[in-house]
Amino acid sequence: MGTVARPFIFAWHFLTTISLSRTHHEPTAPELAASMAWYPVVGLLIGGGLIVVDWGLTAMLSPAVVNVLLIVLLVLLTRGLHQDGMADTLDGLAGGRTPTERLSIMRDPRIGAIGATGLFLSLILRYAGLMVLPHELRLPAVLCMPAIGRWAMVTLAWISPYARMEGGLAAPFLSHLSWRHVAMSTLALTMALATGFGAVGACLILLAGTLIILVGWRACHRWFGGITGDTLGAANEVIEILFLLFVPLLLRLP
Repeated sequence: MGTVARPFIFAWHFLTTISLSRTHHEPTAPELAASMAWYPVVGLLIGGGLIVVDWGLTAMLSPAVVNVLLIVLLVLLTRGLHQDGMADTLDGLAGGRTPTERLSIMRDPRIGAIGATGLFLSLILRYAGLMVLPHELRLPAVLCMPAIGRWAMVTLAWISPYARMEGGLAAPFLSHLSWRHVAMSTLALTMALATGFGAVGACLILLAGTLIILVGWRACHRWFGGITGDTLGAANEVIEILFLLFVPLLLRLP
């Protein structure tokens, strides 16, 4: 397996439930960091799969049912990884008064009432975002939605310290993450956005996404002392939902 192919496959295996290689490969920490450069590409492939399913189902089912099935498919493809992070993050915020307490609560595999409620509301908001998408924006929005969420994770991980001193799931990914990996992921996302929304639209979306990431950076630093795998998953959910809800309004600005 080539030096370029390995990081992509590691990114694909981490972010999806579909196996590309039956051989077990032990990634090194630098390879895990390099895999994050491929996150938006994996997101685009996931979005492409959603588009194909959307086209196939639209001829047979109502828009409401199609949108529900797209959300179900997205959760299944990603094994609920980011939804789990969202729920754990909300439980930590609700139950802890200090960063240490919040991080401890987030370790608990059980989901609390606040986490379950927040997860339910996030799914409803995602559904609402899909329902109100203008027809002409549906293809590029559904295609780019998973990519912008995964780009947000890479960017937030690069600018933030890791919160857990004892390490965790995300620690090996972040130990060698560099600006080059962020630049590669940003380039992939920018090309997709420019193709789907035009150069001006891409710039507006990236600017808004960057502002949201900076707010997330500040929130993670204040509430948790840095980022964790759970907060990165929550960031993915938040920015994907905001992208669906507000990209039609954002593109009206020019």
